[in-house]
Amino acid sequence: MTLPPRNPDEILKARGADTRPDGRYEPYQRVREADGWDIPEEQALLTTELTLERARSIIARNSSPDIAFDRSVNPYRGCEHGCIYCFARPSHAYLGLSPGLDFETRLTAKPNAPDLLAAEIGRRSYAVAPIAFGTNTDPYQPVEAKLGIMRGCLQVLSDWNHPMTLVTRGATVLRDLDLLGDMAARRLAWAGVSITTLDPALSRAMEPRAPAPSTRLRMIEGLAKAGVPVYVMAAPMIPVLNEHELERILQAARDAGASGASMIPVRLPLEVAPLFRDWLERLHPGKAAHVMSRIHAMRGGRDNDPRFGSRMRGEGLEADLLRQRFRLAKKRLGLEGGKLTLDSSLFRPPPRAGDQLALF
Repeated sequence: MTLPPRNPDEILKARGADTRPDGRYEPYQRVREADGWDIPEEQALLTTELTLERARSIIARNSSPDIAFDRSVNPYRGCEHGCIYCFARPSHAYLGLSPGLDFETRLTAKPNAPDLLAAEIGRRSYAVAPIAFGTNTDPYQPVEAKLGIMRGCLQVLSDWNHPMTLVTRGATVLRDLDLLGDMAARRLAWAGVSITTLDPALSRAMEPRAPAPSTRLRMIEGLAKAGVPVYVMAAPMIPVLNEHELERILQAARDAGASGASMIPVRLPLEVAPLFRDWLERLHPGKAAHVMSRIHAMRGGRDNDPRFGSRMRGEGLEADLLRQRFRLAKKRLGLEGGKLTLDSSLFRPPPRAGDQLALF
C-alpha cells in the first residue's frame, strides 16, 4: 500500500499516524493533486470526534486458538491513544474509515453497553465464563473519564458476580479501584497493564496520547495495593527500538507490584505495516531498515505472519532468543505465576426490589 501525502491543511498534535489511507474495502482511493488553481486553506488543528452508537449487542465471541478467552466486550471503536503499532487499526476499515488518522481521531462510544451486558448475561441460555476487556481498543482511553461506560460495565459484572479480565494502559482505571478491588477479593477480576518502554520520549512518539511509563507503573502499584492481581504486558516488543528494555520493564513492573508477565513480538497486520513503516521513516530514518529486517527475521521474511500458532510468538532465531530472555527474566524476578483462576461459581442474578431475602 502506498500512503497518501499528509493533508497540508491539518495541524497534527500528538498523533501516531501522519496520514489517512483509505481502508482495504473502499472501492476508490482518494488522491490529492494540486491543479494550480487551489486557494490556500487556513490550517486547523485536527481534533478528536466522538460518535455515540446505540449498539444492538455487546459480547463478541471468538474461537482463536491463540488467546485464552472466548468472549470480550469493547465499549469503544477506535482509540485516541494513537499507538502507531496497534494491531486493532485495521478494524476501522469495517466502518468505512481510515486505519490511519481516523482510527485515533474518529471514535465511537457505546453508552448502552452496560444495559446490553446485563441483558445478555441474564439470558437463560447464557453460560458463564470470564469476559475480557481491552482486547481490541482500550476501555480506559481518555474519553472514558467523562463517559464512564467501562465503570458501568464493571458495576453490572460485580452485581452479577461475573468474572472478568482487563488489559489497559489508561490511568482512568485507578478511578475504579473500588469495584476492581472488591471483585478481585471474590476472585472475579485480574488486570494487565501494558508497558512498552520505560523511555518517556520513545513512549510519546509511539503512543502519543497514552499515559507515560511512570504513570503506568503507578497504575500497577495502585491496582496491586487494591488487591487486584496485576500482570505487566510487555507488548509489543519491537527489535532495535524497545526489545533491549525487556528485562528492565519486567524489573520495574515487579518492583511496582506486578505478580505476572506476558510478552508478544510486534505484529503488523494489514494496514498497520505501511503506517508503521511510514512512522519509522519519519521519526527513526536511520533505524528503519534495521528494524524491518529484524521484524522480517521473526516473521518468515514478511512484515506480518497471520498464521495461528505463530502470529503471537514469531519464529526463527530472533523470536526464540526473545522468548528465552523473557522466560529467564520471569524466573529470576519471580513473575512465573500463571493468570489467576477466576471463580464462575458465584454467578447469579442480583437481588431485585421485592425479592425475599435469604435466611443464610
